[in-house]
Amino acid sequence: MNTLLIANRGEIAIRVMRTAQRLGWRTVAIHTDQDAHAPHVRAADDAVAVPSYLDVDAVVAAARECGAGFVHPGYGFLSERAPFARALAGAGITLVGPSAEVMDAMGRKDAAREIAVAAGVPVVPSYGLDDDPETFAYPVLVKAAAGGGGKGMRVVRSAADLPEARAAAAREAASSFGDDTLLIEKYVESGRHIEVQVLGDTHGHVLHFFERDCSTQRRHQKVLEEAPAPTISEAQRGAITSAAVALAQQVSYANAGTVEFLLDNATGEFYFLEMNTRLQVEHPVTEEVTRVRGDRVDLVELQLRVATGEPLGIDQADVTLEGHAIEARVYAEDSFHGFLPQAGVATHVAWPGGEGIRVDHALESGQEVTTSFDPMLAKVVAVGADREEARLRLVRALGRTEVAGLTTNTGFLRVLAASDEFRDATIDTAWLDHHDVPAPDDADARQVAAAALVAPRVAGPWQADGWRSAGEPAPVRVVVGTDLVEVPTGSATPSAFVDVTSGAVEVVHAGQRYVFDRHDPFADHGPEVGDGTLTAPMPGTVLAVNVAEGQAVAEGETLGVMEAMKMELALKAPFSGTVATVGAAAGDLVKLGAVLFVVEPEALDG
Repeated sequence: MNTLLIANRGEIAIRVMRTAQRLGWRTVAIHTDQDAHAPHVRAADDAVAVPSYLDVDAVVAAARECGAGFVHPGYGFLSERAPFARALAGAGITLVGPSAEVMDAMGRKDAAREIAVAAGVPVVPSYGLDDDPETFAYPVLVKAAAGGGGKGMRVVRSAADLPEARAAAAREAASSFGDDTLLIEKYVESGRHIEVQVLGDTHGHVLHFFERDCSTQRRHQKVLEEAPAPTISEAQRGAITSAAVALAQQVSYANAGTVEFLLDNATGEFYFLEMNTRLQVEHPVTEEVTRVRGDRVDLVELQLRVATGEPLGIDQADVTLEGHAIEARVYAEDSFHGFLPQAGVATHVAWPGGEGIRVDHALESGQEVTTSFDPMLAKVVAVGADREEARLRLVRALGRTEVAGLTTNTGFLRVLAASDEFRDATIDTAWLDHHDVPAPDDADARQVAAAALVAPRVAGPWQADGWRSAGEPAPVRVVVGTDLVEVPTGSATPSAFVDVTSGAVEVVHAGQRYVFDRHDPFADHGPEVGDGTLTAPMPGTVLAVNVAEGQAVAEGETLGVMEAMKMELALKAPFSGTVATVGAAAGDLVKLGAVLFVVEPEALDG
């Protein structure tokens, strides 16, 4: 029996285990003390503790300890770290992924760019770091040469803004990847993000498994992904997928990888962006629409077979498309209040199901969500015979997704997927950075809250899908201590969950979380006028403090910078005045609501 250690956590670890166990492999999880009882640990056949998921020596030692001959890195963490691949090779353990040499070649955007040119693949026009900024054709994109995921990237629209953008991008790149090397390229104002799934074996064969469109993104972070791409022509599809295969062949690529391109809407031209030398977060949409000789593709199964030395055993003509799939990334963030990361205990979790719905997750009721890890909680995937069927199924599924105890972006995703712009596939890579998605009206949620306060209690225990019998609509599920309240179904479309405490009524309705006053859920709680006190909008780390007590500041001046879940947030003066209090220093870990700065307004003359 082959033994596979999964060097990751959460939903991707569980997803890899599912395939490995189906194939008869023994699976081993790793975990930190914080994760000792996490779902991915319970899903494995065995588990080994490590001090950190990023500790190469500890993870390799764990693989040795459990007798693993193979390690699957998932994504994030060590998945694209060449030193990790080398350490495993030195220990005689096979990484389920490409070689360290390929990671070195393709893991850096500058080196990958040169390989793309050699393979005849078009690349984005660029500028040298030492070139005169006054000669650039703006806008340009400053981006980290190492890493990915949108970290270390800034759009610059004038030469005057370039120095600050370079400094910020370099700082973020150094923090995220340990490397502050930058590139400067032409910025395409309106483009589509098209990526191609490739997979090669150790016998020299490379195939593509068609493309995905990941254009619906915010600040270079993907929000909705789909396959196949809805707006490209067959000619463009052929050119882009062929370019991806040519690039992979140029480096003798083995195992799964993704080649990312930017398609310029103005010209129809496409440019190579980067290659991710691992499995992607959005791989489920490819699996749901790609067939090999009529059978659904399991990319992890192909990864494992390649890792054991098997040839792919198929030709490109054997790979076909069927239907459409769309994936929504559920994050612990408040999308309607600055996309700030959230943390807390998920007091209630219910995921959707039904025809055409796939949910990859590792979040359950009672589980704590912290800022120690990436804020992604789950992936809700909808599949249909065509794009519109898949889209409508996704909207319904997100409306039935319930996470209470902390705020998620589920309501935002539902509104976005239901929008005319997404329906018509007019959203490009910059759309979300320039358009606001309207928050859902809270009237229905307030009615649910009010009904919960006067409805009769029903003793528990209870099932997550309510008390309905066949054919009956599900009532709203309400928790009042250990009792339940059943709310009339007239206000339960789509599904809702309510938690009534002594001080508040928490409602999760149509995917969106609301918290109302316990005594009057219809009370109008307008925004409070700021008094010059800046508190931490999320738990995190203070990266910089730019002012001192007694210092005069102008309105909008950056007082400091903090970070949580790899996102930077500038804290700016709400008005001109004097800094009265500086409540933290660079490097401090602060809690949600901690007072960081107090600004006193300028005295009025007269």
